[in-house]
Amino acid sequence: MFQSIKFKIQSFGQFLSNIMMPNISIFITWGIMSALFTPAGWQPNKVLSELISPMIFYLLPILIAYTAGKLIGGERGGIIGSISIIGMITSAKIPMLLGGMVVGTLGGWIIKNFDMLVKNKIKHGFEMLINNFSVVIIGIFLTIVSFFIIGPCIEWLSNSLGYLLRTIIHYNLLPLIAIIIEPAKIFFLNNAINHGIFSPLGLQDILENKNSIFFLIESNPGPGLGILLACFFFGEGDFYKSAGGASIIQFIGGVHEVYFPYVLMNPEFLLALILGSMTNIFILVFFQSGLIGAVSPGSILSILAMTKKNFYYINIFSIFSSFLVSFLISIILLKLINYKKKKFFNSSKQIVNNKLLNHQNNNQSDYFFRNINTIVVACDAGMGSSAIGASILRKKIRKKNLMHISIFNVSIRSIPKNTDIVITHKNLTSRAKKYAPNAKHISLVNFLDNIFYDSLVNKLIKNNNVHDHKHITKVNVNIQDKPKKLFQLNEKNIFLNQYAVNKEQAIKIVGKYLVEQGYVKIDYVNAMLEREKIASTWLGEHIALPHGTIEAKDNILKTGIIFCQFPNGVCFGDNVDDIAYLVIGIAAKNNEHIMVVSQVTNALDDRDIIMKLSKTKNVKEVLSYLNI
Repeated sequence: MFQSIKFKIQSFGQFLSNIMMPNISIFITWGIMSALFTPAGWQPNKVLSELISPMIFYLLPILIAYTAGKLIGGERGGIIGSISIIGMITSAKIPMLLGGMVVGTLGGWIIKNFDMLVKNKIKHGFEMLINNFSVVIIGIFLTIVSFFIIGPCIEWLSNSLGYLLRTIIHYNLLPLIAIIIEPAKIFFLNNAINHGIFSPLGLQDILENKNSIFFLIESNPGPGLGILLACFFFGEGDFYKSAGGASIIQFIGGVHEVYFPYVLMNPEFLLALILGSMTNIFILVFFQSGLIGAVSPGSILSILAMTKKNFYYINIFSIFSSFLVSFLISIILLKLINYKKKKFFNSSKQIVNNKLLNHQNNNQSDYFFRNINTIVVACDAGMGSSAIGASILRKKIRKKNLMHISIFNVSIRSIPKNTDIVITHKNLTSRAKKYAPNAKHISLVNFLDNIFYDSLVNKLIKNNNVHDHKHITKVNVNIQDKPKKLFQLNEKNIFLNQYAVNKEQAIKIVGKYLVEQGYVKIDYVNAMLEREKIASTWLGEHIALPHGTIEAKDNILKTGIIFCQFPNGVCFGDNVDDIAYLVIGIAAKNNEHIMVVSQVTNALDDRDIIMKLSKTKNVKEVLSYLNI
């Protein structure tokens, strides 16, 4: 349930972010003009300063309403949003940024449902008439509603929030707001908080004070920088090595999302974020500092550009102090985290291995691994993680001369009923049992776990699985036991130094390259996202292998591979520490996926090679490992 709530919050935050991000350049334009031409700016100009107010009261609300409407209802939704926001702008005395989000979304939703309602019901020749007048009627209706109801309600809400915050400031309680803000940011609501709440409040505040603290609450990069540098210098494990580069992206580039995975992996870091943010807010309140415009992105460069002449030292001091507090707290937390991991690592690892390789009923353990002739590795589509697992297990079986044991990979719905052992991801085992109720089922979480496969092979040897032609089960599976080389990777298939906030974004990046290079139709990307919802395509050992569902094979134009390197890592598995640095997208016609996957198995087998591939900046080095 928590994961479902978390996903919905992230989706809502992503939607609000999609409204604001296309208009960020307008915020920056307005901010720079304010910094230059207002009476407190670097080049005060009474004439040019008159251009600033229309931008924030008219241009930005209209653009935001248009963007929100377009996201929901296409171009017609955008037009409805642009018309409707005029009612709010006219009725309110504050910038209607939040109002633009509300009425744009509402307008887009209404026109979208209207279009669905009249689809295929309009007589030929009346399409243009209906389309134009539907926009007119709905636009007029929403404009009137916005003028009399929505606009005043949002203005009242904004004024109430402003009054509440000013009261909190008066009683020196504003630093406590960090307890709400920092956890909300981690769920990717940072843009919604900054532009949906603090920017309107800041704009309202700056009309009176010419300087507002609200612009520097969410956008402060100090606490995030403290966590990233603490992870880089004191974190143990490969995941933390990327924190150094992430700190540059966050502090200079202003992309705060890069530190969110580190906090999601270790929620204890929220304490460091909250205390760091409290420090920043306390200093700003004490010295009555702030910025003269909204900051986006939250880069130190943007903050300095929006700082008044006489407040540079105060703002820099507040940011540095918040960084220092967060950094020191994070070091302490990391020491505790590392201690706990060391204490429980060995016992936890043993428990996991026992669960994977021992049957639940100890009385059956003696014969569970006896008389095994057929092992099937299965996943949803039978062409990604299962192909990798089957390839690795097949090699180990051959090395031990267990030649009578056949290894196949198939989709779950294609598992032969007379299979002896079925290996699936733990989330798919219950489904696999429905298709092969008489088979022996083993679950795993890491398809690249050599310890798992070695233990399985040793169990087979120990339990006298000798060659016996009379009892070998023939399974009708269309597979090449010795796959030939089918696909030659070249430089156009390799993409290094990619960046993604989450696995959905990473899959879209990989899918985009598959589409651009003519391997798949664009619908295949949605099938890749659907496949990920069924069960994670994280293989283990920092690798993910996203691919489409079995129903999406018609969207594959030709066989191909896209290799993407994400040096900062992307959380791909069921646990927050299931980080993928290598994301390999596969599109294969018919059963060619078996041959394609086998080409990269040799490289994926070696942990040292995997780490080299996750760090290299040389495309030819990648090709040298994969084209074997």
